[in-house]
Amino acid sequence: MNDSDSFTPNEASLAPYPHSLHDRGNAEKKKRDFTITEKQNEEPEQQGSPQKTDRKPKLRNEFRKFFDSFKRQLPSDQNSELESQEKNNLRKSIKSRHLVMISLGTGIGTGLLVGNGQVLGTAGPAGLVLGYGIASIMLYCIIQAAGELGLCYAGLTGNYTRYSSILVDPSLGFAVSVVYTIQWLTVLPLQLVTAAMTVKYWTNVNADIFVAVVFIFVIIINLFGSRGYAEAEFIFNICKILMVAGFVILAIVINCGGAGDRRYIGTEYWHNPGPFAHGFKGVCTVFCYAAFSYGGIEVLLLSAAEQENPTESIPNACKKVVYRILLIYMLTTILIGFLVPYNSDELLGSGSSSGSHASPFVIAVSSHGVKVVPHFINAVILISVISVANSSLYSGPRLLLSLAEQGVLPKCLAYVDRNGRPLLCFLVSLAFGCIGFVATSNAEEQVFTWLLAISSLSQLFIWMSMCLSHIRFRDAMAKQGRSMDEVGYKAQTGYWGSWIAVLIAVFFLVCQFWVAIAPVSEHGKLDVKVFFQNYLAMPIVLLAYFGHKMYFKSWRFWIPAEKIDLDSHRNVYLPPTSTGADKIDDDDDVTEYETSESSENLHSSRLNKSFKKMVNFWC
Repeated sequence: MNDSDSFTPNEASLAPYPHSLHDRGNAEKKKRDFTITEKQNEEPEQQGSPQKTDRKPKLRNEFRKFFDSFKRQLPSDQNSELESQEKNNLRKSIKSRHLVMISLGTGIGTGLLVGNGQVLGTAGPAGLVLGYGIASIMLYCIIQAAGELGLCYAGLTGNYTRYSSILVDPSLGFAVSVVYTIQWLTVLPLQLVTAAMTVKYWTNVNADIFVAVVFIFVIIINLFGSRGYAEAEFIFNICKILMVAGFVILAIVINCGGAGDRRYIGTEYWHNPGPFAHGFKGVCTVFCYAAFSYGGIEVLLLSAAEQENPTESIPNACKKVVYRILLIYMLTTILIGFLVPYNSDELLGSGSSSGSHASPFVIAVSSHGVKVVPHFINAVILISVISVANSSLYSGPRLLLSLAEQGVLPKCLAYVDRNGRPLLCFLVSLAFGCIGFVATSNAEEQVFTWLLAISSLSQLFIWMSMCLSHIRFRDAMAKQGRSMDEVGYKAQTGYWGSWIAVLIAVFFLVCQFWVAIAPVSEHGKLDVKVFFQNYLAMPIVLLAYFGHKMYFKSWRFWIPAEKIDLDSHRNVYLPPTSTGADKIDDDDDVTEYETSESSENLHSSRLNKSFKKMVNFWC
């Protein structure tokens, strides 16, 4: 052996490994001996004193633990639920049941339940369905691509906001991270304003009171960290899904004349006032609203590092998205078009001062003579708004933390306390939430429109970046000769599904630009205010993108496929070795199986195999 090949122990290697079984056993033994001795010394004192004297020290210890939990996280603290991937592992607080409900219900809020009333007035019922249908195709392709990458980079800080930096271009990753963080920061006040608008269906009491109540409630939930967020979302989403299911049944009954004023409606409002409000331009106004309504579903990937079993939970959640698209969004959108005319004065954005500007779900029921149910629907809509506010207060601080750890924001924002909460980032999100107190202003709907302008277009940018990252990931795997068997979950829409999603997203951006320079509300005349209300996120993306290019003097627009780093931060999944029983299910071994079994058993085996494939594909 050469001298250069010989092992030279250094000081670190000679030091005892602190986590060895021997040292750990000695440490536990010393701890037990110390505890026993301590208890023996305390027993005489406890025998002579009443039992209630122990309550004060226990209460004092609980308060001390509570206040100590806000201190900076120790490097050796392995119990925190949110830590930098480079330092420690993440606590697995989010279970599979949480993730399924998050994938089905998170994001069902302002866009679907309230904002749809505004685009129904500009697009008409047919335009609303057409816009959501095109957006649904894009979303399914997106979530499949995101699921494949999400499992590969499950432990990456910031998760999908950093895909572009690794796989496409650092400047694009920076721009997407900035605009997406701004989106979630503005979603919180948007939901608070929406909560105040929802409560106005019942009372005209000062809206700031309800804003404060909702604000404090979501703060308390998020003080419990990811576990508190997951449990709250589980309950909220059950309420939302049950409400949607109940609305679908009731809407069908009302439309057929079985409830309310008991007259058959059918497609009456598709003939009078008509299926389209402003032709194709009206349909174009739906695209960004649909993107905003579908937004939030990608939160299941942001929480990947805090899931107990992402290998199982992420694929299952991605497959169940199709049910959310068809049953929750498309079906309810069709039914609203059957029950609410697009020229109703009650709709948001109608311009009428006499209308309640309530949710189209409430209008669809109350306008046909049903008296009590609208109050229950409005209550669940309020729960939905609180749910999205809860998600924004969970996502916003974690996105800020990711930017701070990347060096984009000041390092002080990377402060994580001992319970794993990004405390300073949490405070920044709360500061943005204070914008929600403008709910008492007369310009309440204007504030709603401005906040929605940032959120809706930002969603398209993050989705497009996900698909571009997926395309570059597949290109790099092929160019570097890597096997796709290393991937834990393969997108059902494949490589070309991401291209379809990118093309649809670009089409949406072009349509939104047309609506911005020739808005429906101004009869086609250019208005600067309306332009920025429709296209505000685009200048932010361009400023962040080219600002990053100029600061780092990097004018390369993409990373070559052969130079993409496929090893750092990525989880490699090795395919399991086949057993004798498994070989029967393989196509190559069917012939061998035929020779040893009867044709009836073979037919049954093939049916079982087909059934298993179908269940695995959809479930």
